[in-house]
Amino acid sequence: MSCANILTMFAPVHTALLLLTWTLLTSALAAAAQDLEPRAYSASPVGTNFIGIGFGRSSGEVAFDPTLPITNANATLYSPALGVGRTFGVLGKQALFTSTLPYAWGNISGDVGDQQGRISRSGLADVKTRLSINLRGSPAMTPAEFARRPHRRLILGTSLTMTSPSGQYDNTKLINLGTNRWSFKPEVGISYPLKKLDLDLYAGIWFFTPNKSFYTGHSSRSQDSLTAIQAHASYTFRRSLWAAIDATWYGGGASVVNDGVPSERQANTRLGATLALPITRRQSFKLSYSSGVTGNIGSKFNTIAGGWQYVWFGRP
Repeated sequence: MSCANILTMFAPVHTALLLLTWTLLTSALAAAAQDLEPRAYSASPVGTNFIGIGFGRSSGEVAFDPTLPITNANATLYSPALGVGRTFGVLGKQALFTSTLPYAWGNISGDVGDQQGRISRSGLADVKTRLSINLRGSPAMTPAEFARRPHRRLILGTSLTMTSPSGQYDNTKLINLGTNRWSFKPEVGISYPLKKLDLDLYAGIWFFTPNKSFYTGHSSRSQDSLTAIQAHASYTFRRSLWAAIDATWYGGGASVVNDGVPSERQANTRLGATLALPITRRQSFKLSYSSGVTGNIGSKFNTIAGGWQYVWFGRP
């Protein structure tokens, strides 16, 4: 029996179930608020290009409001992705643009009352782009200037991250890989060097446009803003070889379908670790792990991911 058929058996809580089951997959796909990215504002010479391929696996339980008859919800998801990026100068400051195209597949299962349901999905997820500018501590420099000038200094940066409604979406299905909405996160970040340590702190807020074609195409789902804070401490062993301890907290994001009862606000934390390994002068590999520590609504996932990156220098 499909999850959609199971849900129709519980008409009194139908709207809330739709809302929270939607949260299941978007959380499982490592929602943007859960990102853990150390050294996101690190200094680089302008004209630096990179391309990368990553792969991640997330698995674990999904927590629902205890007043709802959903138990034993679990998911396993796989997410390869292709990313590209380039640094350039803006008014004498270093800027970085990146774009990521993700794909995802996996399955989700759970009990609704005394009935068990299971679904599988496979397809493109929402494209994510990010533009950052380092306002202090990292001016726009050519590779030659960058090599001559010391750049271990405090960096103050800002960024705007955006996800587009480009993923696979079908309003006749309750759970989709795409969100069918735009989302934007303005953020400020500080990176403070301390000998071989780099201490990072980022704070941002996600804003979401409504999904006006929510299940079954005649509903509108909106979501409040979601605050996200990241902290990282990374240690450099030698050039391109470093390790980091990562943490994030995100809160808010209550959602509502039409004029129904809003969902409970999120208040979740994750901890993780990252290891960056040089392969050649132009290639590197990054391995990361993170796990949900606390949370009231959403996923408590264990996620492991790896990525290969190739870097080359073009015209600034």
